[in-house]
Amino acid sequence: MPYLLALASSLLWGAGDFLGGTASRRLPAVAVVGVSQALTLLVFSAMALATGLLTVGMPGPSWGWAAAAGASGLVGLVAFYQALATGTMGVVAPLAALGVLVPVAVGLVEGERPSVGQAVGALLGVAGGVLASGPEVRSRARSRPVLLALLAGVAFGLVLVLLSLASRGDGDPLLALVGMRMTSVGTLVLVAMVVRSVGGVRSRDLPLLALVGMLDGGANLAYAIATTMGLLSLVSVLASLYPAVTVVLARVVHHERMTRVQDAGIAAAILGVLLVAAG
Repeated sequence: MPYLLALASSLLWGAGDFLGGTASRRLPAVAVVGVSQALTLLVFSAMALATGLLTVGMPGPSWGWAAAAGASGLVGLVAFYQALATGTMGVVAPLAALGVLVPVAVGLVEGERPSVGQAVGALLGVAGGVLASGPEVRSRARSRPVLLALLAGVAFGLVLVLLSLASRGDGDPLLALVGMRMTSVGTLVLVAMVVRSVGGVRSRDLPLLALVGMLDGGANLAYAIATTMGLLSLVSVLASLYPAVTVVLARVVHHERMTRVQDAGIAAAILGVLLVAAG
């Protein structure tokens, strides 16, 4: 069950990145992140209120981990969308996806010991996700998008760890997401007030941005729940296969051609998933 939830989060993140990247072609990355997350904050807050979780609350440390996850996620998303807008996706996506090494390392340090089959599956999953993204590192690649992608990868890796910490024990996955969104949205509201602009977002953009936010939020929720039931080192790998999803959507929707390397990457990722699930 936890690994199915982690895989579901990967599907949702991949779809959200595809739509978020599409929206960022017309709107600033900061605006896409801010408005989409503000809309999901309303939804998650309503859910927490309806279920009585807001009344119960969480311990202070859990709120702290959630706030840290929100700040790290904000940095990661803005850097990621900006890197996609200014660089080559084949370079940006695999670099950002390598952030999964952060939670894998943390899980191993904490004493997690996956089986040999699961370890092999995790390695295949990481390698497959990178290959499916279509790495095209060339000498002409500019340094700024690469640095932004690396920053996004580290930030995303930290989010995976911090969200897990916020959801464990006396914490709660839904309240952890509320804390994340309160931090990121609150920060961006202050920025909007200072610059006196919402990035040109109009009412016609709200449905797409709401969908982007719900896909990202749903992925976070599925991942947070998965970390309370499975090994962080494995859950994080399965949740980080989203570049392959984005590539497939680009092929189906935009009819982008895929290379043999990308096809091999997707096959490796699927095999990795099966090995992890088999235990």
